[in-house]
Amino acid sequence: MKFIQFNDNKTGEEINIAYSDYGKGQPVVLIHGWPLSREMWEYQLEDLVNGGYRVIKYDRRGFGKSSKPWTGYDYDTLADDLHQLMVQLDLHDTVLAGFSMGGGEVVRYIGKYGEDRVRRIALISSIIPYLLKNDSNPDGVDAKVFEEMIEGVKADRIGFIDEFGKKFFGIGFLNKPVSTPLLQYYTQLASHATQHSTVECIRSFSRTDFRNDVTKITVPALIIHGDSDKIVPHEVSSKRTAEMLPHAELVVYAGAPHGLFYTHRDLLNTGLLNFFAGKKQVEPVPEDDEILSMPF
Repeated sequence: MKFIQFNDNKTGEEINIAYSDYGKGQPVVLIHGWPLSREMWEYQLEDLVNGGYRVIKYDRRGFGKSSKPWTGYDYDTLADDLHQLMVQLDLHDTVLAGFSMGGGEVVRYIGKYGEDRVRRIALISSIIPYLLKNDSNPDGVDAKVFEEMIEGVKADRIGFIDEFGKKFFGIGFLNKPVSTPLLQYYTQLASHATQHSTVECIRSFSRTDFRNDVTKITVPALIIHGDSDKIVPHEVSSKRTAEMLPHAELVVYAGAPHGLFYTHRDLLNTGLLNFFAGKKQVEPVPEDDEILSMPF
């Protein structure tokens, strides 16, 4: 584990962003989802490094082993943090891959800083382009959903995350895609955040409108989502993003929950490697209907 250090643009406070850096080759930056940390990418790391890529994963401020300031959980600041990583590590020709909330950093980074350092992007189970239901976004998610999440975190953060994890991975009475010890491990990863950062990030990923940022994307884009995602429904997120990006490739995994980075890890890793190499997603559709591919 290493750190990049810089002073926050608004407060002047020293910020330390924890990151891991493995392999050699074209850089791939992995941006984790809420409420986890960079360690969520465990099941992608080996395949991507062995595939010939330099893989960098980092902890968002407020999570994992990064600094936990009181402020800076808006997407403009989070994109600034990503920019610091890109500049300090002198990354070029980079693939940015964001999971869930992490898709916001990818898109806002391009909106603020352009694509000079970016070769491709991958949005996985992403919250893009805009979640909150309002007059300008009538098909979004009702604000009450996010308010209840915030109330749950404030009342019993660890208990909320434990229950949230079951929905996150699609665990049901008959469906057990994640073992109990592994689910507890992911709860432990989330526990390293603070209550404040956990709540503030709910506000950010629910309220931020990325539609203008999406229009600035010209690099090749891969959009992956599960059609059984109960956390970020495909219909209000990735499907709409793909409609805004005619050059993007949308891939929908049949039966996949939000946490497909584990439940559908082999499909995801193969899909990412094909995309990084400029190849189309695997065809034909497997006999068990595990994946549906819909290029836009």
